[in-house]
Amino acid sequence: MGFAINGQTQLIGVIGWPIEHSLSPAMHNAALDALGLNWRYVAMPVRPDEVVTAVRGLAALGFRGCNVTVPHKPAVIPALDSVSPEAEALGAVNTLVFTRDGEGAAHIAGHNTDVAGFIGDLRANGFEPEGRRIVVVGAGGAARGVVYGLLRAGAVHIVVLNRTVERARQLVEDLTQNDRKQEARGKIEGADNENPASCIAPPASCIAPPASCIVHPLTDETLVELARGADLLVNTTTVGMWPKVEGCVWPEGAPVPADLTVYDLVYNPPETRLLRLARQSGARAIDGLGMLARQGALALDLWTEQALNVEAVTALMRREAVSLSIVRDPSNPMLRSRSQYQSVAALCDGSAVPASPRRRPRRK
Repeated sequence: MGFAINGQTQLIGVIGWPIEHSLSPAMHNAALDALGLNWRYVAMPVRPDEVVTAVRGLAALGFRGCNVTVPHKPAVIPALDSVSPEAEALGAVNTLVFTRDGEGAAHIAGHNTDVAGFIGDLRANGFEPEGRRIVVVGAGGAARGVVYGLLRAGAVHIVVLNRTVERARQLVEDLTQNDRKQEARGKIEGADNENPASCIAPPASCIAPPASCIVHPLTDETLVELARGADLLVNTTTVGMWPKVEGCVWPEGAPVPADLTVYDLVYNPPETRLLRLARQSGARAIDGLGMLARQGALALDLWTEQALNVEAVTALMRREAVSLSIVRDPSNPMLRSRSQYQSVAALCDGSAVPASPRRRPRRK
């Protein structure tokens, strides 16, 4: 059971437009209860033309932190006093940390935990990106974080597939230019190769170690051919998301390669049609709930300033998200949670959590 809200309750939350569908309040409040913290996490709808005003208002109201979801991840940046290297490289912030200095002046810091959430979940599922060949479907904001993370994790070759090739090309150029600025070498190849399969296993003249990143138009034929030579396929689009659960980026009737790992960022439903096809073909399938939970646990770690057991918090948040996601009844996407919370000791590496968190200097 959680704390009753009182004058000592610390507030965190998430802003987006719309936000009613968010699983984050249930996930975070479950973790806060298990940690024994008198904190509450709330979802707040913010109109796109009021983002900066809203963020500064949260700082004025004494919020400890806030998550940011679509479409506000780029729009919050003008309201910030500092931005982490990952968030700056991506042009997207998903976590805000509010602090005050000794004079009482507010400071708003922007972070991006999506990248670490994705790469961490891949590794938690036994997939190490270093030295691997990867196909990424989509070129939106989610794809930007995925490609950036894979480049930084040492993937040897990445192909970005998108129906609008120019958008994919711009994404790759932006990220590889930034990667070079951070002393991580990368190379962009053209999108006009006649044989798409050669892009996964290119000749020496087609790739510069340690990484190359190319783009291609997304077609059924290209996707299947490229996937046959890849180690990992990542769907970053919303195809297959509730309520259009029959959607699938993989073409009907084509078998998924059995030695392929398929990762779908869609988490509602937990098993998309893409993942179901992958499992039926003997491929390894990973849903998006792990990334969702892990990025949330990393955000909570930033806000509380405690040595959290991120793995344990991630596991708890994932269970909570599963209990709330569509499983069998598409008409009821928000099923009531029945998950059991872990003990405080398990969540905090065996150490007891104080009744209230260690606080930063607060205004008087």
